[in-house]
Amino acid sequence: MTKNNATQAEQFEHKLFSAADMLRKNIDAAEYKHIVLGLIFLKYISDSFEELHINLQKGKGNYAGADPEDQDEYKAENVFWVPPNARWTHIQSQARQSTIGKILDQSMEAIERENRTLKGILPKVFSRPNIASATLGELIDLISNIALGNEAAKSKDILGKVYEYFLGQFALAEGKKGGQFYTPGSIVKVLVEMIEPYKGRVFDPCCGSGGMFVMSEKFVTRHQGKINDISLYGQESNQTTYRLCRMNLAIRSIDGSQVKWNNEGSFLNNAHPDLKADFILANPPFNDSDWSGKQLANDGRWKYGVPPSGNANFAWVQHFIHHLAPKGVAGFVLSKGSLTSKSSNEDVIRKNIIDEGLVDCIVNLPAKLFLNTQIPACLWFVSNKRHGFNGDRNRAGEILFIDANELGHLINRRTREFSDEDIAKVADTYHQWRKKDGEYKDEPGFCNSTPIEKIKALDYVLSPGRYVGLAEVEDDFDFGERFTQLKAEFEAQLKEETALNKRIKTNLAKVRVDG
Repeated sequence: MTKNNATQAEQFEHKLFSAADMLRKNIDAAEYKHIVLGLIFLKYISDSFEELHINLQKGKGNYAGADPEDQDEYKAENVFWVPPNARWTHIQSQARQSTIGKILDQSMEAIERENRTLKGILPKVFSRPNIASATLGELIDLISNIALGNEAAKSKDILGKVYEYFLGQFALAEGKKGGQFYTPGSIVKVLVEMIEPYKGRVFDPCCGSGGMFVMSEKFVTRHQGKINDISLYGQESNQTTYRLCRMNLAIRSIDGSQVKWNNEGSFLNNAHPDLKADFILANPPFNDSDWSGKQLANDGRWKYGVPPSGNANFAWVQHFIHHLAPKGVAGFVLSKGSLTSKSSNEDVIRKNIIDEGLVDCIVNLPAKLFLNTQIPACLWFVSNKRHGFNGDRNRAGEILFIDANELGHLINRRTREFSDEDIAKVADTYHQWRKKDGEYKDEPGFCNSTPIEKIKALDYVLSPGRYVGLAEVEDDFDFGERFTQLKAEFEAQLKEETALNKRIKTNLAKVRVDG
């Protein structure tokens, strides 16, 4: 996609979300997202159904002699069967009825009855008293104007882009709570590009809305792999988030049957106790103090030490290691404190994991990447295949440190994201370091391949800044040019502030007059 086309797509998604958000009124974002995303899902599966239904009615080519009312015809094409009273044409014709909320709930129930894989997944919240029928009618009209499930829309992944954009915007609107279901796309992409899940079992035991799975599927497609070569396993303890995940997978025809929900969570009720995954991708809750640690003090997963009951970071790390296949690799997000903590046995656990030779790479992340927390974060990569038996070089005696603190760009005052170039720089550095004949070189201020002995000498601290050093300063730095640039930026900001103050004064004056 060209830059111009990408910009147009972003503008379309932004306009669509802004229009939908304007209708929110007194509905909290946490509730509203299920209404909007539920309608988008319904429009998608209805579009897909209607297009195939028309082709079956025509009965040409491969569809000669087909029965348009035979559900097996739709299953064969991986299209959900949509009963007549749930089809978008019917929904749109009833959009201005006062009972539209009840109609929508009944439609969702009917779809679940006819499609076993969707049972218990779809939102049935439309008839709640705080949701005005007029609002639902306007949302239906808005969504009616975009094609989501026909072949042309599928080829452009319009639904995927809209759905992901809406997930991100709702997470932003919800603030801290939004992080429970959404990991920013650029972080997910770094993880996926580094561990390269081409073929095997992909596991996320705290899967949120399924972003890790979606990005894994995109990775395979982008590299001309076969989607059926990967199988997805997951677990989520929040039921509404789990439903978002299953819908997120269903709209992309990704099998989510091994993504499980229970309200006890992965520690107390492990949904995949015997799974050994080839790839683990995860963003567990940072520094979680409410993880039932005291009940699990004697758990067999704590091979490297009992995690403190007041912080789940190293419970997650050991949970991931427990589920790794003999040649498996895990990439996950943790708070930066996990790299240095010396309290409550965490330093001992970290030491034991390093001594076992499992830590492959640590990436320091810049601030403002996450929508839900200001806690500094990092990426861990843990691997069972560091001895060169799989075509890579033997790197068992070293760890790669990458400091990405200077990468990324601000997309607004409080949010930063990585560009594709930033992601490629980090991932390529890791891949070149792993290869037998790779072109890896230490780069001061950015990356360093560090012997385990040096890490031991620094008391098993894993902060990249300790090892990568300072970036080399160019001798031809032009202080005059930089000063002129900063002066221009300051003057532009001052001009913007003056204009803003002027608008505020004007609006205040209007308020006084109107008052």
